Amino acid sequence: MLKLKTELYMQNNRRRFIKNSMLASVSLALPTILNAKNNDEKKYSLTILHTNDVHSRLDPFPMDGSPNAGLGGVAARASMIEQIRNDEENVLLLDAGDIFQGTPYFNIYKGEPEIRAMTMMAYDAATMGNHDFDAGLENFAQQLQYASFPIINCNYDFTNTVMQGKTIPYKIINKGNLKIGILGVGVELEGLVPENLYGSTVYQEPITKANETAAILKKEKCDLIICLSHLGDKYADTKVSDEILAQQSFDIDLIIGGHTHKLFPFPRKYKNKNGNDVLVNQMGYGGMNLGRLDYIFSGKTGKKLSKAHTVILSKKTN
Repeated sequence: MLKLKTELYMQNNRRRFIKNSMLASVSLALPTILNAKNNDEKKYSLTILHTNDVHSRLDPFPMDGSPNAGLGGVAARASMIEQIRNDEENVLLLDAGDIFQGTPYFNIYKGEPEIRAMTMMAYDAATMGNHDFDAGLENFAQQLQYASFPIINCNYDFTNTVMQGKTIPYKIINKGNLKIGILGVGVELEGLVPENLYGSTVYQEPITKANETAAILKKEKCDLIICLSHLGDKYADTKVSDEILAQQSFDIDLIIGGHTHKLFPFPRKYKNKNGNDVLVNQMGYGGMNLGRLDYIFSGKTGKKLSKAHTVILSKKTN
């Protein structure tokens, strides 16, 4: 009888031990499970601001009764950029080329005030357009001493020119917890720019170079891959364009375009070679508009464009 009671007592103790051990295990694991869930649901935001084809328009368009009267200018743009930076945590400011040419500022000062203005506004990166060659390679290289931001291009080979080492094929920029990869491509110069102005610059096929460079950024696990393009929107013939680049790309998420001076009401959407979406946006010319793209990143849905709109810049901008 005593032996039976002893065995029952030991069995009850074992059951209590197992039960308590299981409860303890669940209790220890629960914070980890909850933290993993919270991490998956954590959302990060990114605001991309962009310009293209500003063409030395430092002042607003003159008040001459034209549709563009009073629009643009560095003061209005800088004010709006500052306001958005105050409102948003992660802001990226980019330009798609043709910084130079179009007003007496360039004719007299050859690009210095344009680059200084972009530095003052703290641009994160820009690419170069055909008109940035208008005073020659030596001039462009000289003006870059005033730039706090990189000029990004992966399909112009500047070996054995004064521009050698003045540009980079891509850049990775960290904004908060986000890793953003940026590359740049430019239009073919032959027939568009006098040869004496671009010298020994070698133009390389942009789609191939863009895909090679984007693949590097993909391996670096960038959350978003952006191409700054001065190829142009699209053409009636087979000339390479942003539309063709988007359709022939693999890893690019967003193309910020220039050259054709198109103002898109909304970004255009294409499917790339992998069947994924590629957005293309362009903001006219003359610095009258500031493109704004707001992205949301989360563990569940990945990246998603939540809002896109055009900010019209005028003297009334506060």
